[in-house]
Amino acid sequence: MSKFDHIRPYYDSEVNEAIRGVLHHPMMKALMSFTFPDVEPSVWEEQLKKTHSKRDFQINFIYPAVQKVLKKSSEGLTTSGFEKLERHTPYLFISNHRDIILDTSLLNVCLHDHGLIMTASAIGDNLVQKPVLHTLSRLNRNFVVQRGLPPRELLQSSKLMSEYVRQLLLHENRSVWIAQREGRTKDGNDATHQGVLKMLAMAAEGEDTMAYFKSLKIVPVSISYEYDPTDALKMPMLMAKANDEVYVKEKNEDLNTLLSGIMGQKKRIHIHVCDVLDTEFDTISAEQDNNNKQIQALAQVLDDAILSSYMLWPTNYIAYDLLHGGSRFAAEYTDKERQLFERRLEMRIDIENEVMRNNFLAMYANPVVNKMKYQDA
Repeated sequence: MSKFDHIRPYYDSEVNEAIRGVLHHPMMKALMSFTFPDVEPSVWEEQLKKTHSKRDFQINFIYPAVQKVLKKSSEGLTTSGFEKLERHTPYLFISNHRDIILDTSLLNVCLHDHGLIMTASAIGDNLVQKPVLHTLSRLNRNFVVQRGLPPRELLQSSKLMSEYVRQLLLHENRSVWIAQREGRTKDGNDATHQGVLKMLAMAAEGEDTMAYFKSLKIVPVSISYEYDPTDALKMPMLMAKANDEVYVKEKNEDLNTLLSGIMGQKKRIHIHVCDVLDTEFDTISAEQDNNNKQIQALAQVLDDAILSSYMLWPTNYIAYDLLHGGSRFAAEYTDKERQLFERRLEMRIDIENEVMRNNFLAMYANPVVNKMKYQDA
């Protein structure tokens, strides 16, 4: 028994049995039928029965599934920065977080296309409550982040996860993906939660914190969708926040959001991987004399990298102008693009509700506000 057994993905020796256990599940059949619509079920069933490693499962089944999602729900994926990464080198990718499944799936498609090490990826236990989803996530090299624990258990869970991330990066030569904060960004303001960094630092084992972080080869990642397929689904939570109310999730809300994020229209998508952080850690160590200030400074370094390299789309500029009642960025979009976005606004929310309208527009406009800070600097 390994101490990581209840959070880790499957070992390759466990893969075939796990696949056979979900082979005839309706969700597996739906996934395969979507991915291979012109193939007889017996063909992909036989192929799955011959699969004995996570890599084969990812390359032969998940990779084409993601390509199909891109074809059906987007106008294409573009990338930048991957050419700077080295093959056979594991990295810790810390990313802004827009979509539950696709953020990490798209990153892994890009890593595979560039001949780089794919990631083990953190996933909240709220998303893998159903046994079939838990199985598929473990086959797809996800490790589980336990949520909603009492303080003492949360501390133990965080320490275990930090040790697991260290194990993957420094001993198993495996890249890792983790979001910069717990949960997706709801309002378009991407910000690194210091708690994530403090969790990662728990495994430093007496080593200088910044020196330890430097050894992890941290790469900030900026992911940008032209349309957020779950924009309207985020409204109830934002409205509750605006009304100073406690938001309670509906039953199956996470699953519905997951499916909407995968199949909903995104238009264009861009992923930028920033430079590997290196000398930044030396600067932080030299300028900050205590751990909390160092963590705070590192969070700012990550934010600066992610926000300044974020790809802005016409939708972002349109939302900014609509929100502020002006035409400051009119040169960044066409009349047709503005009309399409206004139509989307009318179809997805009650535009008579000013608070809801402003929240919806701010979700798209905030990345413009954030990026302007760097362009004006």
